[in-house]
Amino acid sequence: MKKSLCSVLVLTACMFINSCNSNKQEIDLDANRDVVKNYHSVWSDGQVSELDKILAPDFVCHFINGIEWKGIAGAKYSISSHRKIFPDWKEEIVDMVSEGDKVVTRYKSTGTHQGAFEGLDSTGINITIYETSIYRIVDGKIAEQWGFPDALSLKNQLSGKK
Repeated sequence: MKKSLCSVLVLTACMFINSCNSNKQEIDLDANRDVVKNYHSVWSDGQVSELDKILAPDFVCHFINGIEWKGIAGAKYSISSHRKIFPDWKEEIVDMVSEGDKVVTRYKSTGTHQGAFEGLDSTGINITIYETSIYRIVDGKIAEQWGFPDALSLKNQLSGKK
């Protein structure tokens, strides 16, 4: 009697565990990290045509300083505009963490100020700032981004303050 009761309990536990897993969509953390790496590459090389493969059609980007853009067209415009101001803009991922549908990167951004930016004409100054972004991935594409650039450091470098 004890053996059959144990068998039933083990079988019930296995069925319960499998039923919980069968409804859960499998998340590919490596694929999520790869799509975010590709997004940073677009910022670095300016190949905005790649965004069609990287971003969801209803992509939304929120930056802490109140800047927001929507859709792939909005991202293409924003990246292209930024690269006119900083034509050699590069983003180097320093740290990356992923869990579930989120990927977080801390990255070093560098560039040379070659165009008007926030009322300041071109200075030719090379800048380096650190940024953090949180990305939400849906169906293998970035659906949302929350960006936290070190805007104070950027302004201080452009104004000659250290």
